[in-house]
Parts: sequence; C-alpha cells; structure tokens
Amino acid sequence: MSKPTSPFTKEQLLPQEEMIEVARKKGRLFIGIPKETSYQEKRVCLTPDAVAALTAHGHRVLIESNAGIGASFTDNEYSEAGAEITNDTKKVFGCPIILKVEPPSIEELAHINPQTVLISALQLKTQSKDYFQELAKKRITALGFEFIRDADGAYPAVRALSEIAGTAAVLIASELMSSATHGSGLMMGNISGVPPVEVVIIGAGTVGEFAARSAIGLGANVKVFDNSITKLRCIQTNIGRPLYTSTIQPKNLLKALRRCDVVIGAVRGKNRSPIIVSETMVERMKNGAVVIDVSIDMGGCFETSEVTSHDHPTFEKHGVVHYCVPNIPSRYAKTSSLSISNIFTPYILQIGEEGGIENAVRFDRGLKSGLYFYHGILTSKSIADWFDLSYRDINLLIL
Repeated sequence: MSKPTSPFTKEQLLPQEEMIEVARKKGRLFIGIPKETSYQEKRVCLTPDAVAALTAHGHRVLIESNAGIGASFTDNEYSEAGAEITNDTKKVFGCPIILKVEPPSIEELAHINPQTVLISALQLKTQSKDYFQELAKKRITALGFEFIRDADGAYPAVRALSEIAGTAAVLIASELMSSATHGSGLMMGNISGVPPVEVVIIGAGTVGEFAARSAIGLGANVKVFDNSITKLRCIQTNIGRPLYTSTIQPKNLLKALRRCDVVIGAVRGKNRSPIIVSETMVERMKNGAVVIDVSIDMGGCFETSEVTSHDHPTFEKHGVVHYCVPNIPSRYAKTSSLSISNIFTPYILQIGEEGGIENAVRFDRGLKSGLYFYHGILTSKSIADWFDLSYRDINLLIL
C-alpha cells in the first residue's frame, strides 16, 4: 500500500515566525477652532480651503461662529467647505483637538477636556507658571507651532510670520511718511531726478531680509547692520545684488541714522532684544524720520520704544515718529491666516494619516520638536528652566 503524500514540504511543516501586522491605522480627527479673544488678534489658523481639504479626508472641523471674520472669511464660506458652525464656545473647546493662533487663556483652559491635544503658539515670554500647571492637571498634549521644525531644521511658522512682518514694516513706513498721515511727505519710489529714500535695517534675519527686499523693490537706498557676518553674507546672496552691509559699530550706525528717513529694528535676543539705538542717537536723527521697532514683542531695540496698539500705533519722540505695535502680522490678517493655514494643514493631514498625535511625533522629528507637553508631562527644558518646573525628555516617553 503506497504512503499518502503530504501537501506540505518538510520546510513548510517546521515552526515559522509569526508576522505581526504593523500598518498604521488612519485616524479621523475632530478639530475645534475657537474665535481668538486676544487683544487685536484677527487671524484664524485654517482658511475655508484648508477646511475643505481636511473634510475631504474624512476629518470633522467645528468652528466658532465669526472665528474667521477678522481675516475676511465668513461662516458661510466655512460651512460650504464642510465645517460645522456653532455659537457655543464651550462646545468648541470640548473637541479632542484644539487649533488656535494665540495660546488659550486660563479661563479658556477651564473649558478644555482632559487628554485634549492643543496646537497653538506658546509665546513663552507672556506665560505664567499657572498656565503650565493647568496643562499638567488636565493631562494635555500641547504643540507650540513656533517650535515646529521642517526637514531643513528651519522653523516654518516663525519664518512665514517674519516674512510678513519684514514686508509690512516697509509698507507701514511708506504710509507713515505720506502727507495724508502728517508725515514728511516723502515717497518710497525711485522717481527720476529725486534722491531715493534712505532706509536703515538693524538685523539681517528673515525680517531684515524681507524688509530689505521690499524697500529695494520700492526704489529705496538700503543699509543693513548686523553683528553676524554670515547673516550679512546670506542677505546679499538671497537678495541677489550688492548691498551696503556693516557690523553694528556706533560710529557707522550713527552716521547712517542721521541721514536715514526710515529705520527698522529687527534684532532678537535670548530673553530680551538688545538695545542697539540709544536715546541720544534718536535725538540726532532727522525731524520726521520713522522708526519701526519690529523687536518690540521682545522689549524693543530702541531705547525710546514704548508698546503701542493697532488703534493708536504711533507716537512722536525727539521729532521722530515711532511705530511699536507687537503683533504686526495681525494688521494683515488675511495674508497671515493664509500663511499659517498653509503650514498647519499638511501637519494635521499627517497626524490623521499616522493615526493620531502619538504616532505622528514618533515618526516626525520636526513635529516632535514642537511638543512641549505630553499627556500632562512637561517635555521642554527651556520652559522648565524659565519657570523652575521639572521636565522629562520626550524621547524617553515616546519609544
């Protein structure tokens, strides 16, 4: 009698390693966008087009009524894009993911549910210890968008808003010099036979670069000062033309300030902007000259600077007009909102694709760098040092 043949080979009958499926499951996000309540904040973090992209991927978006009105986006536009509109602020703050431009106030934090994901600016210099203690109490996972890095290691949100602030500084200066605003009556245009307007820019970062780009485009004569030779070299390369550049030496700076019609301060420091221009230097400037202190949100780089608002943006000191509004991009709310929305949308879609914030930060180093709270545990050393709090390394929490 013949032996029955087995349908399996000898190798197939040996014990095999079990293969576990590790495919990441897509998540359906539920995002709440409350109306900004901070003073003179008109921006919104998602445009109707961005909402349409998210809802097309199966995500839900709940927007507080009139959240986009300051940036010229109506409730109807959001509704047509697939968002749900509500007048109930608490309902919006009850969503599992909260998206904001400004950080929520202590009162707003009270409406947020435990274990919520909060994505907003952090603005460390304006925060208090109570804010972080409240985040810890509610076991919140929080991302500060100004700390998120892209593949090149740059900060896309900071750069985008700095581009707007730099361009805006020149447009505002041009407006302040016009006779209609009781300015000197000079025009930032390369008019034949008329000497060009002299613009001094202190700081060769992104703000300085875009201010220089805009001023040159309008035909002004531009001088850039910075103590970093690398930054001065970069600004020349990026603008693509020879430019007057100098390190910040009092003698050279004073000479430029005495001749200029506009000076833009765009210098940042670690805790506070260094004061580069003293009151004595301002006294020696031309009557009717314009100072735009973009660094005012970090204390300002002019000794004569005082914080102003969008309602009353200027004051005069020693015959020089000072513009010292901290939140310049909010003046151009629609452009700023479009810019912020362009940065937010890919990250939110990525979080959805990865199946939630935990997986997203595990696989994206740039997104992980924006994380400062993880399930109520502080993960930022700079915040811990600033407010004397204990923290844990995020890499030990997310394996």
